[in-house]
Amino acid sequence: LYSRFFTKVLYDAGYIDFNEPFMVHRHQGLVKGPDGRKMSKRWGNIVSPTDVVRSYGADTARMYLMFMGPLEQDKAWNDSAAQGVRRFIQRVYDFEPKAEAATVEVTALINKLISKVTEDLPNLRFNTSIAEFMKTLNAFEEHPERVSADIWEKYLTILAPFAPYV
Repeated sequence: LYSRFFTKVLYDAGYIDFNEPFMVHRHQGLVKGPDGRKMSKRWGNIVSPTDVVRSYGADTARMYLMFMGPLEQDKAWNDSAAQGVRRFIQRVYDFEPKAEAATVEVTALINKLISKVTEDLPNLRFNTSIAEFMKTLNAFEEHPERVSADIWEKYLTILAPFAPYV
């Protein structure tokens, strides 16, 4: 809001030659309370980010907020879904690649993940990227003997913007 105001003032004063500060304006939805209503002290349905980070960790809080749904839609907090994201992160910690060299199928999986995340990030479709991470990890866990350390390192590198502490 303020950046737009200052840009308008500077444009009117002749200091800059553009009158809008952003190329794209995006609206993001609200994170509602567990009861589906807007979070409010009055309703007693506030979910404290500090408590979430203390209970589940910062990566879980970040990833769950991205995984809840499309950025522009309102979403209700669901504690059991946040726990599901925590379990996913624990599975990432617990996974051990066992192959010397990755198989063609595993290489195709990581390339599909890279393509999906590359497509989703500019469009702010974080939820579908995270779903692809989960799907890829499921496939890796089925056959860890086909996953090499190199492929696992790529997976973790792609995951880093979503869960930087992993």
